[in-house]
Amino acid sequence: MLLWLLCACAVALPGAARAAVQVAFYSKEFGATFPHAFVTVKGKLDATGEEVDASYGFTARSVTPAVLAGSVAGEVIPSAPGYIAKSDRHFAMTLSDEDYARLMAVVDRWAAMSQPSYNLNRRNCVFFVAELAAAIGLKADTPRPLMKKPRSYLRALVAANRALLVERGAEVDD
Repeated sequence: MLLWLLCACAVALPGAARAAVQVAFYSKEFGATFPHAFVTVKGKLDATGEEVDASYGFTARSVTPAVLAGSVAGEVIPSAPGYIAKSDRHFAMTLSDEDYARLMAVVDRWAAMSQPSYNLNRRNCVFFVAELAAAIGLKADTPRPLMKKPRSYLRALVAANRALLVERGAEVDD
């Protein structure tokens, strides 16, 4: 009887024992360091208990005038804690293990792209975060005028998804 009662309490209070990974979307409006749009993930996976603490952004491997002329080598990189602290967080939300797996599949696919993979007009850090947002169920259009404007893009993403973000308990900073 006691075992049954403990199991019933565990089901009735799913938040009490659940682990969670939170994703946060950031921008840094221009400057000499990159990427200008990126995400952080932090928490613990429910299924495995694995601790997660990482950041992912997409940028050119070498920022030279060649970036303005066409495609160049690109890479998925982490952001240093100081860089994250000086960036603008737009929103953060808790992911299910399935959401996290979809998010990481996008990160892995972008990291494995054949080179040259970075293109300022077609495949930059803003396109990267847009695809990450779409992978976790957000409406993530890619309007051409915003795709070189990380802060403006993420503000538009929040506006387009405000009801869903509220429904999913997201912390919205915009």
